[in-house]
Amino acid sequence: MIAAADLAIRFARASFNRALAEGDLAAIGPLLSADVVMVTGTDSAVIAGRKAQLQAWKREFAAKARMIYARTPQTVSVSPVEPIAMELGVWQGVLGGIAQASGSYSAKWREVGGIWVIEAEIYVTMA
Repeated sequence: MIAAADLAIRFARASFNRALAEGDLAAIGPLLSADVVMVTGTDSAVIAGRKAQLQAWKREFAAKARMIYARTPQTVSVSPVEPIAMELGVWQGVLGGIAQASGSYSAKWREVGGIWVIEAEIYVTMA
């Protein structure tokens, strides 16, 4: 069961990365819990709620020259007692094929109705 959850979370993260690369808001929404919280990497802005996060991505996708963000999980730890998991990894923002920013992140996931969704993410800009 833990291995299946790990795989499902990694698949969901890959889907999120693909949606970011393609500017696909419709694919991002189902990956976020209604009350998702994101703390951004550089200025620690808090983006609370699915609607607010989708608005932020919509603005990002509309930029003339926009960064493409990708998150790469290094570990996924699934709780044996609750339907939650912690993902730790590295992220990178690329513009025109050149890395502009990168760092570390953590994400808390929750299984809801058989689907893993992101509840919280914290990003730290390291480069």
